[in-house]
Amino acid sequence: MTIELKPEQERIIQEEIQSGHFHSADEVLDHALAALRQKEHEPPAPSPRKNLVQLFAESPLAGAELDFDRDRDFGADVEL
Repeated sequence: MTIELKPEQERIIQEEIQSGHFHSADEVLDHALAALRQKEHEPPAPSPRKNLVQLFAESPLAGAELDFDRDRDFGADVEL
């Protein structure tokens, strides 16, 4: 099989070989294909962490008229 590479692809392969990460273009390609296969079989990455408001807004509790605003804390009187 003959594969034509874009100049940028060739440059990346040459950089990987010159850096010592790989010994040949075949080795770079083998590694890339293995990474592709592994990525296809991995479960999707977890979504970014959500704050509590987002969690409740997207939960079955959505529309339950929950109030997430905090009551203002006026503090307590202290005698000095």
